[in-house]
Amino acid sequence: MNHTLPELVDPWRMVSARRSFAGRLPLASMKRLADGLADTSGEVEYELDFDKDQAGVSGVRVKAKTALPLICQRSLERFEQPVEIDARLGFIVDEEDEAALPAGYEPLLLDPAGLCPADVIEDELILALPVFPVKPGTQEMHREWKDAGAAQDSPKPNPFAVLKNVKL
Repeated sequence: MNHTLPELVDPWRMVSARRSFAGRLPLASMKRLADGLADTSGEVEYELDFDKDQAGVSGVRVKAKTALPLICQRSLERFEQPVEIDARLGFIVDEEDEAALPAGYEPLLLDPAGLCPADVIEDELILALPVFPVKPGTQEMHREWKDAGAAQDSPKPNPFAVLKNVKL
């Protein structure tokens, strides 16, 4: 198991060598993820295991654990959302290869230049971000809306009623 995460790897070599990486990355190093966070304090603990399964599918298992600092959309308070990821990514070279992946695999389209392991971890964290973050324990706000039909207690006079008396 390697504790330093390389910037770029050859995914096929990693699979054939059955390489594993584990360690911590600061959230501040993940620029794309930072857009969805309240701030970039904290770290993500990760494990990457490159392997080939019994069916011959090459891929990487991504495990990550962190607490993402978010802004609650109900109370507008900062809170930390615990996130645990355990994903199995199958390598594909063309988008058409996605259909051949067995159940339980997410596709990972490979770039001929190589694979950036930190980007894979960041991508999985971005996918784990809630659309509308809500701090656990906040009360749901209720607003009473008057029904448009109930608001009309007395019927309004028809403005065209006078036309009944007009004959052509």
